[in-house]
Amino acid sequence: MITTLAVENYRSLRRLIVPLGRLNVITGANGTGKSSLYRSLRLLAASARGGAVAALAQEGGLPSVLWAGDRDAGPVGLRLGFAGDEFGYAVDFGLPPYDPGSPSMFQLDPEIKRESTWAGPVLRPAALLCDRAGPAVRTRTADGGWHRSRNIKPYDSMLSEFADPQLAPDLLRLRDLIRSWRFYDHVRTDAEAPARAARIGTRTPVLAPDGADLAAALQTIRETGDDEALDTAVADAFPGSRVRIVDSGGRFELQLTQRGLKRPLGPAELSDGTLRYLLWTAALLTPRPPSLMVLNEPETSLHPELLAPLAHLILAATRDSQVVVVTHARPLAEVLAHEAPRHRVDLNSVELLKESGRTTVAGRGGLLDEPLWYWPER
Repeated sequence: MITTLAVENYRSLRRLIVPLGRLNVITGANGTGKSSLYRSLRLLAASARGGAVAALAQEGGLPSVLWAGDRDAGPVGLRLGFAGDEFGYAVDFGLPPYDPGSPSMFQLDPEIKRESTWAGPVLRPAALLCDRAGPAVRTRTADGGWHRSRNIKPYDSMLSEFADPQLAPDLLRLRDLIRSWRFYDHVRTDAEAPARAARIGTRTPVLAPDGADLAAALQTIRETGDDEALDTAVADAFPGSRVRIVDSGGRFELQLTQRGLKRPLGPAELSDGTLRYLLWTAALLTPRPPSLMVLNEPETSLHPELLAPLAHLILAATRDSQVVVVTHARPLAEVLAHEAPRHRVDLNSVELLKESGRTTVAGRGGLLDEPLWYWPER
């Protein structure tokens, strides 16, 4: 489980060190940095797949995402990291040195200047497992020494390029852990949403990010997951209702039977809120739980009466996954806080504020209120 998330120089997150627990609810007014905190987690996940540079490019490149206020003296960079009881990881992105003798059209692509993994929750020299300075990567030997360093491209992460079961087994475990993280933020419910169309059905233990395979995901829960929990979740939100999946020549379609109606409703007939709740049901009751699940504004399009059933689904998911919920809806946060003790879940509430363009955490008095954190130095 992640116990600390650290971000420096990413948009309004000038320096943010946040403690994390089993269930984390991130709240704050518009523009306080909630989306930036969410995106920083996505960037960390992209590093494990070798896609962080491309992800930064989609945001306009490193100069566009860097903190725009006053900075300390020294090299400019974007730093991301996290730590838990077992592992820690940090990465430092910077711009490449300009070479007038060898001009490139990719001068705005960031390079990885430093990258480190370590054992335990705090970076210490003796705890380093794999360390990268510029292109050179070195890994620990079994006796505590170092293997001879090897070079990788400055735009590649050692998580994607250097994980080796023989040379760096701990790095491989960390990479696989990060790759298991799951994010949901663009689940569509509009009239043309993929979830409203019948599709070829195959076993689907993990709902796609856009929800296109909703029918197959729900049927997978029926056959290989918690069938009773699925029925309970639907009845909790829509009393007297039940979901079933119809197979038409291999194409699966969702149908919702409701009390008082003589025929079931197809996906095209469902309201945005009803469809979104069913999408969250499929995501949170996954038969293949991730180590970390991050939900961005799950309350969108939901009727207030659906917030309590959604909270029950989120709390149930914490039995197998660490969960981060980024929300604008204070009522959802209040329901989660009220229900968490009954589910025996410790809720970590983080309210973000913005002061002079900089994101801070409400109620924090200073550095002593932050988790202990050290960055690897360039």
